[in-house]
Amino acid sequence: MYIHERDNWTDFRWDTSKVSLLQEKVFRKQGLLYGRLSSLGFDSKLRAMAENLTFDVVYSSEIEGIQLNMDQVRSSIARRLGIDNVKYSAPSHYIDSVVGVMLEAVQNYNQSLSKEKLCAWQTAFFPTGYNEGGQIEIGQYRTNEEHIVSGMFGREKIHYIAPSPDRVEEEMQKFLTWFDKDEPVSSVIRSAIAHFWFVSIHPFEDGNGRLARILSDMLLARGENSEFSFYNVSSQINKDKNHYYDILERMQHGDGDITEWLTWYLQKLVNALDEADTIVATILNKSFFWQKASSVPMTERQTQMLNLFLDGYEAKITSKTWATLAKCSKDTAIRDIQDLVDKNILKEDIPGAKRPSYSIVYDAEDLTQFFTEVSITEENGIPYLNALYKGKKTICERILSLDADRYQNGDLPLSNLLSKYCSYVVGSNKEYSTNR
Repeated sequence: MYIHERDNWTDFRWDTSKVSLLQEKVFRKQGLLYGRLSSLGFDSKLRAMAENLTFDVVYSSEIEGIQLNMDQVRSSIARRLGIDNVKYSAPSHYIDSVVGVMLEAVQNYNQSLSKEKLCAWQTAFFPTGYNEGGQIEIGQYRTNEEHIVSGMFGREKIHYIAPSPDRVEEEMQKFLTWFDKDEPVSSVIRSAIAHFWFVSIHPFEDGNGRLARILSDMLLARGENSEFSFYNVSSQINKDKNHYYDILERMQHGDGDITEWLTWYLQKLVNALDEADTIVATILNKSFFWQKASSVPMTERQTQMLNLFLDGYEAKITSKTWATLAKCSKDTAIRDIQDLVDKNILKEDIPGAKRPSYSIVYDAEDLTQFFTEVSITEENGIPYLNALYKGKKTICERILSLDADRYQNGDLPLSNLLSKYCSYVVGSNKEYSTNR
């Protein structure tokens, strides 16, 4: 029996004792994230939002097996938000449409949800009326039975059969009424419920998963009463999508107890907030750097290259890498780098090395004097820099795997590592509003 075949099937219930602690953890991390964001100027907040939405759009599509060009998505979002984008890549009409749906949902989070709006969003995903499997119904609720299957043709496994087409209108009206109704349930719980409820109805022939995740984001924005979106669950689901589908299937065969779904979803929100915290730390460090370097004369190419590495591009700064990324000769790259070394913007990692690499100078001061108990730990394959700032403040920053490996191999000095990831801590009493 499928869940929708039960009487009053949307009277979902859960074990509060198993959900409450995770919910509180989400609230705590939301508070920490927004505390950090309060240090950012408006432009920096826009950039943080743009980066988050880029990942949201790309990974939500990837869950469904659709590969989008990240640079094109980033360019589309930057243009719509009025942000200068260093690496512009002209987006396709399709990407522009998908981005438009995401921004409309998040920025107009308090507007009521309607059938017409959902149909318009679904149409934006399939502007030609076709997907890889052929022509599909767009701009309307499905008129066909919907079976969720896997496996080869003739040997398919049915995972779930959605409500019959003649029930969709009624089921969706109930969902839409609930969606816009105030309830004494937190926005994070409502976000999880909306996701599960919507995909269980499966109102459209295609695009249901992406719409469910957008609706989840919309409810989170309502709960925070903010048009700024700084974290998303899609990237986390994409990393664990097999488990995602397994849990959905179990819940859709269940009796309305969605405890397992809620705990899994809330843990993904915790992970998403951790990831967002990393993005914000990167932007804080970038803002701090440009405060210090705003008066230093640089060429447009030097500025663009620095911004690329300041945004977390995972590569060592070498003349070869510089030449490749900047599309210039190696001699030009060497001159660019040496000029920045002379201006104390870059410094050699290991002076006199045969193949020199360089780090950005966020602060001329040696930060090792402020940090003790420095270590690199790993959690779920992700490296973290741990330290104690001035013997009081505990620091735990997610870092690039490349930097972790280089530090542990002795190729990246501790001072350079701390400068890259912890400058914002030293300069936290200053304004972070300068952008270049």
